[in-house]
Amino acid sequence: MSDFILNATVRHDLGKGASRRLRRANQQVPAVVYGGEKAPQSISVEKTAFYKAIEDESFFSSVIKLVIEGSEEQVVVRDLQRHPFKPLLTHADFLRVDATHEITMNVPLHVVGEESCVGIKDQGGELHVLANEVAISCLPKDLPDYLEIDISAVELGTTLHLSDLTLPAGVTSVDLSHGEDHDNAILSITKMKVRASDSDDAEEGGSEEGSAE
Repeated sequence: MSDFILNATVRHDLGKGASRRLRRANQQVPAVVYGGEKAPQSISVEKTAFYKAIEDESFFSSVIKLVIEGSEEQVVVRDLQRHPFKPLLTHADFLRVDATHEITMNVPLHVVGEESCVGIKDQGGELHVLANEVAISCLPKDLPDYLEIDISAVELGTTLHLSDLTLPAGVTSVDLSHGEDHDNAILSITKMKVRASDSDDAEEGGSEEGSAE
């Protein structure tokens, strides 16, 4: 679990106009923190650290320490709203987490071993990643930054499913908890398709050889 800390202040000036003025000042991002036994709270998050944090993939699957005017909250990101065409965050939603209660999160799936994969390197196949993230449930302390699957020994014609993942201790798959019918495919190694341009080149090459004879 990564260690991210964001500083924030309580927002007393609310509404769309207030949020717009806050964004124009270009120093803070309007946000809300909710969940648990406390009431939702409108806050402003310090922009520089926030923008730096979202560059790290693990930020979105981590428990974050949110410091609101000296008071600490353990939270996870639930939603980020972005400007339609500018590289700007317009609003963020944070959910409070309790160390004694499980949370459900989507975490990235990292595929490793592609360079040495039997089905690709020796058997001429190609990799098709069917899922970029996996829904998991666990206590906040057990939340992984990502899940990893090694395909170095995977052969051509193989499809791997959620049940093929090795989950860390304390972590369960949300989909698999609903039964075997939800054992979704996450990747496959299939025979490389011959592109039309490649076929045309081969045919042209054959025709030229025939003409030469």
